[in-house]
Amino acid sequence: MLTSKQRAHLRSIAQGYNAIFFVGKNGIGEELVKQLDDVLESRELIKVGVQENCEYTAREAADEIAQQLNADVVQVIGRKFVLWRRSKDPKKRVIELD
Repeated sequence: MLTSKQRAHLRSIAQGYNAIFFVGKNGIGEELVKQLDDVLESRELIKVGVQENCEYTAREAADEIAQQLNADVVQVIGRKFVLWRRSKDPKKRVIELD
């Protein structure tokens, strides 16, 4: 669980990020979850977009994906959301939280 200070720090980092994955009309499939898992392991913080033709809202998609990946939802704004998960490998850790 993130504190409000940690969440604010992660939001400030994610502000400059572009959405690198999109949840579309096919919803949240195994392949998308696998790709997000790989990227979270290497980057720790990602921004994901939800397309208009998707059956999920951004909040629903964020909560569902975060639960499957054991990640934290940092923020949801409009059709985008930010996820964070600490890398399991200490050598790959990019973001330090207090």
